[in-house]
Amino acid sequence: MLRIQTEIVVEGITGRQITDFLLDCTDERYQQWWPAIHLRLHPLALGRDHVGDEVFMDEYVGERRVRMTGVVAEAIPGARIVWQLKKGVRLPVRLTLELADRDGGVALRHTITAGYRGIGRVLDPLLRLYFSP
Repeated sequence: MLRIQTEIVVEGITGRQITDFLLDCTDERYQQWWPAIHLRLHPLALGRDHVGDEVFMDEYVGERRVRMTGVVAEAIPGARIVWQLKKGVRLPVRLTLELADRDGGVALRHTITAGYRGIGRVLDPLLRLYFSP
């Protein structure tokens, strides 16, 4: 299993503001967040209370342009969003945002996990071919 995790504190915002923004995003708002890096984030299909929403993501990660569909697997306003990534079929890749409000801001943990559970773990080395260091 591959795991990449980043933790930061963002001042002047709450976890609820972040989850509301990401769960109801438009391309225009997403581009304002990080121009020329964040290109598109918009819904393709809606679920119930956001769980099951499908969103199109288009952004740069380093020099690599990543275009993918994310399916919201979990949505707890102000606290947590989990997207399972999809390219035609659901992939064993999840993007998780965990948020905890604190005085004057929010602690944010961003985690990408890629890998199979159980016997499928034998396929994990193939994921390393796609994910660069």
